[in-house]
Amino acid sequence: MTSIAVIGGGNIGEALISGFIASGMAPTNIKVTNRSEERGRQLEERYGIQSLQDNAQAVGDADVVFLCVKPKGILDMLTEISPALDDNDGDTIVVSMAAGVSLPAMEDAVSAGTPVVRVMPNTPMLVRQGMCAIAPGRFTIEEQVSVVADLLRAVGDVRVVAESDMDAVTAMSGSSPAYIYLVAESLIDAGVSLGLTRDAAQELAVSAIHGASTMLKESGDDPTTLRAKVSSPAGTTVAALRELEESGIRGAFFRAAEACAVRSAELGAPATDN
Repeated sequence: MTSIAVIGGGNIGEALISGFIASGMAPTNIKVTNRSEERGRQLEERYGIQSLQDNAQAVGDADVVFLCVKPKGILDMLTEISPALDDNDGDTIVVSMAAGVSLPAMEDAVSAGTPVVRVMPNTPMLVRQGMCAIAPGRFTIEEQVSVVADLLRAVGDVRVVAESDMDAVTAMSGSSPAYIYLVAESLIDAGVSLGLTRDAAQELAVSAIHGASTMLKESGDDPTTLRAKVSSPAGTTVAALRELEESGIRGAFFRAAEACAVRSAELGAPATDN
């Protein structure tokens, strides 16, 4: 059975813990660290795992370590736990759940040969409907990538990508739930402007988005086909789609995705001294 250490028991860390246990992992095989003792006790009581405040102790004998801390703390955390990783009998796989920190930077912070994996998650993993893109480091073998992928499937879908694609991945899945929330918010406001109560507008919009996303994922049809199926000639849907097209919705998404990818690249660029 795989032994797991989760460094950082915030939302992402708890989502992983919850998913692992729901998928059948024994709570006794999971350790978590948190700066807050109270938060650690909450996680212990909720999931039956072991909570620690010593990061080096937590990663001792761990097969996989998930770093669920802020991007600015990743490299310092790796430096802190590196001696403990070196003392483990086997190769411990280190998985970063933080945006912007490159594989080379992380590999420089640990001993040569340490298998490192970079992950771009998204927030739907909190309800086990996430999308995790994983990029393996140069010392990570295929079997270790499979181990990480299998673990992350406890919180949603997984796709292996090249690290060079991570900025695009951020735009497409890491940040895109916020785009959908904005669409939902706009639809709800539109419904209110048409005379619906806000509760009714929210239920209608959210249910429609949920149903449409389920069809996209499960029907086997592409978005163009699904859109055509609901667009009768000279009908109501076509009238609405024409307004969206004339308002430049496609261009807006192109520009939004590009801006997101550019910002992701900026955040991941190494700091330079002025």
